[in-house]
Amino acid sequence: MKRTLEILFELERAGVMSRHAIGGAMGATFYVEPFLTFDLDVFVLLPRAAGGLLTLTPLYEALRARGYAEEGEYVNIEGVPVQFLPAYNALLEEALQEAREVPYEDVQARVLRAEHLAAICVQTGPQMAEVELMDPQIARLFAAKEARRRRLARLPFAEKVKLVVQLQRMAAPLLRQRGKQVRVWSL
Repeated sequence: MKRTLEILFELERAGVMSRHAIGGAMGATFYVEPFLTFDLDVFVLLPRAAGGLLTLTPLYEALRARGYAEEGEYVNIEGVPVQFLPAYNALLEEALQEAREVPYEDVQARVLRAEHLAAICVQTGPQMAEVELMDPQIARLFAAKEARRRRLARLPFAEKVKLVVQLQRMAAPLLRQRGKQVRVWSL
């Protein structure tokens, strides 16, 4: 993770993106108890291409030049699947500008503020009016995330409870190590 964070700041300094910040589930873990996620959502301010389109192409090209490959909707950066999500509206642009830097080991991580994470969760959904300003690659990323959320939301309640217990089993040792008393539900 440390090297992944360093690469993000290197890309920013190189001008590939003008600003980035961690959002999504990992962004939320800076404010709440940890929960399971398989990717690192990184929101980015990108230069607009001809015609005003947002495109990830220059970013992906810069990552390929550094030896990092795309794997579906992610780019594997030092073993961490990173999903780049462009700031496509005023809320995300504000969230990126007001993101805060926090220490991670001996490097910095930039994270969206809690109030922006909450607002983005409320706003995100099928009614993204700005989606026509994105190239098809970016639109597919947002569609894939929305489809995954819908699949998880359609699970029967019993399956959701089992998933929560599975997450509890994974998080309990970490929380106990931090001195918290937790009890994993028994089903």
